[in-house]
Amino acid sequence: MKYLSLSATALALMLAAGSAHADDDCHDAVADWQPRENLRQMVEQHGWQVHRIKVDDGCYEVKGRDRHGNRIEAKYAPASLRIRSLEVEFSENSDLSAYGNVPTAGQ
Repeated sequence: MKYLSLSATALALMLAAGSAHADDDCHDAVADWQPRENLRQMVEQHGWQVHRIKVDDGCYEVKGRDRHGNRIEAKYAPASLRIRSLEVEFSENSDLSAYGNVPTAGQ
């Protein structure tokens, strides 16, 4: 009985951890999704070059480069096209001013 209690506790902890991780997912109803082309046009107007748009965890995921040549990966909610996350891999000697208050050496 002691082992069963430990197993149930471990299972409950694993499920709780999994549900916290699931918050990164998008949960928009598919009927409300905007077309990928709308997202492509929106990010290209901001100077991004789009290499790929795919669906990942219910979100649109955009991979490409910004106007400075930095590699970007961004996730958007498919219904509202609001940005959910952004990863930028800056190239050497990048101009960081376009990304707000990013800490740099000497600050």
